[in-house]
Amino acid sequence: MQISISKEVVAQFPNLKVLVHTIDNVKVEKYNAELENFKMQVYQRVRENYTLESLKDVPAFRAYRDFFWKIGVDPTKTRPAAEALIRRILGGKPIPQINTLVDAYNLASIDTEIALAVFDMAKLRGNLEMRFATSDESFLGIGMEKPMALNGGEVVVSDEERLIAVYPYRDADHSKITENSKHALLLVCGVPGLDEQILAVAGKVALNYITKFCVPTS
Repeated sequence: MQISISKEVVAQFPNLKVLVHTIDNVKVEKYNAELENFKMQVYQRVRENYTLESLKDVPAFRAYRDFFWKIGVDPTKTRPAAEALIRRILGGKPIPQINTLVDAYNLASIDTEIALAVFDMAKLRGNLEMRFATSDESFLGIGMEKPMALNGGEVVVSDEERLIAVYPYRDADHSKITENSKHALLLVCGVPGLDEQILAVAGKVALNYITKFCVPTS
């Protein structure tokens, strides 16, 4: 499965890159003791490497915040994904426990400072496109009680039938990873100002974490 970027998005954000990986034969569980122990190691790294004051100067977070402002999202209210997770940890709160695959890629996002998204491939149709939303579209994100009407102009990702994400901060409910998921699609969500090599490293870390905790060895 591939992702294309519309010419309109390329014209406005010529340096925006997105990487795609597939992970087959995943086993998604509600809880894994080894993963919970690994979370504690990640939390310790966060406490050693960041403070709430220092987050404003992290280059990756600055790049995401700049992009958010350009797409009409206030990053002081809707934080970039990795920054929001790190802020939770620094505030003494654990990251949300969803399932082993979601938790694993959240840990990878924390360790790499890069926004990641994972979707159930069985619920996707055809290839993906990043484009601007139209004013007649609506979107039901994870955790939302009802669909929200889009204004038109939001950067979105769609398959050949419907939206799967408002990029790069909200994923669709219908294509989320669950304990029934068997094949996953990983998006490494870049923004202008982030080198493709940085995204490649983040993708590798995410694949390593997901494979370690969600792909059984033969």
